[in-house]
Amino acid sequence: MSGVETTSRAGAAWVLPLCWAAVLLDGFDLVVLGSVLPVMLENDVWGLTPASASVVSTVGLIGMMVGALTIGTVTDLIGRRKVLLVAVTTFSLFTLLCAVAPSVFVFGLLRFLAGLGLGGCLPTAITLTTEYARGSWRSSATTTIMTGYHVGAVLTALLGIALIPNFGWHAMFVAGALPAVVLVPLMWRYLPESEVFRAKAERSTESHGASARQSITLLFRDGMARSTLAFWITSFLGLILVYGLNTWLPEIMRSAGYPLGTSLGLLLTLNAGAVIGLVVAGRVADKAGVKGSTVAWFGAAAVMLALLSVRLPAFGLYAAVFFAGFFVFSAQVLVYAFVGRSYPVDSRATGLGWTTGVGRIGAISGPLIGGALLTAGIAYPWGFYAFAAIGALGALAVAIAARPASHAEESAEVTVSERAGSNESVAGARS
Repeated sequence: MSGVETTSRAGAAWVLPLCWAAVLLDGFDLVVLGSVLPVMLENDVWGLTPASASVVSTVGLIGMMVGALTIGTVTDLIGRRKVLLVAVTTFSLFTLLCAVAPSVFVFGLLRFLAGLGLGGCLPTAITLTTEYARGSWRSSATTTIMTGYHVGAVLTALLGIALIPNFGWHAMFVAGALPAVVLVPLMWRYLPESEVFRAKAERSTESHGASARQSITLLFRDGMARSTLAFWITSFLGLILVYGLNTWLPEIMRSAGYPLGTSLGLLLTLNAGAVIGLVVAGRVADKAGVKGSTVAWFGAAAVMLALLSVRLPAFGLYAAVFFAGFFVFSAQVLVYAFVGRSYPVDSRATGLGWTTGVGRIGAISGPLIGGALLTAGIAYPWGFYAFAAIGALGALAVAIAARPASHAEESAEVTVSERAGSNESVAGARS
């Protein structure tokens, strides 16, 4: 019996760090274009303009949307471990090839292909981590895993400051692919499959399995239709903010008269605020309830974004950007925590996949909105007014969702405990 328990605990200990590292790659992708686009535009690489750069950003996000919608559903059918391995490998390979792209067309195509893999990382990593979390720690588990997202963004901003002046924009994509050299072998060796999924898979085998259509249908059964639609709308609005700010904040600040170094520093500050916000948001959601916390976080994000439209002295500007990151990004992650606690295990990864997938439409819209405002010459201050309004709408949208259903947590706990009890019984019989 002790051998079974030791193996289970050893595998569980690897889930959080490996999933955290996978999500870190998503954080890299979030910021990398915001880091390289100002230099590419300034150097007239392939004749890029703000409009064509927005198209490149959009193509990559379309890949991520398709990846999230399809891979999230596949995860509920074939397992979390396999999907995460394929997703990380695919993203890293095509990111590396971006460094040697010969044209804007090839560059955009590679961004699309990388997006297909990356789109599956987030819902799969959150699902696996949630299913290994216990009790009231589930919101904190989601926000903890998502600190990797923003640590990746912070590291990418730092890499941009260090690498781009010395090695050019190409070096950023090489750096983004290198973690896979270590991460993929570690995942292959140590990442376990979800015990909750294994128990579900055994039941599905006995009942002749489940289809993708059935997994999607579960999102609208048992009173979940209203919440599903609320999650999709809120994720759409939240990712407008996340990607709009991370893609265009440096360029918006340059249009307001700030130098490039200051603009990249603000991008770094934005994501540093996000990391701290995630830690605080998870604890607040676990104690005060995930729904009310998500509504409050979107409302506070709207206030901080409106404040960025005001010209402030240096300290006030960095403080406002820090708190904008504190609320904007953790508000979006609280949506994922809300989703993870609302669906039962049979549709959890599908629910997260579709929430992030539909949200990617917002991720596409955010850079397009920023690019359009920059092209029109009104990005500062009107861009921040628009983003503040979107944050307020996000608060209203998530308020429509029902409170988390207790069966989502009970299902995970019961199936794991049943499986553990079965393992103990077998081990006891053998002894």
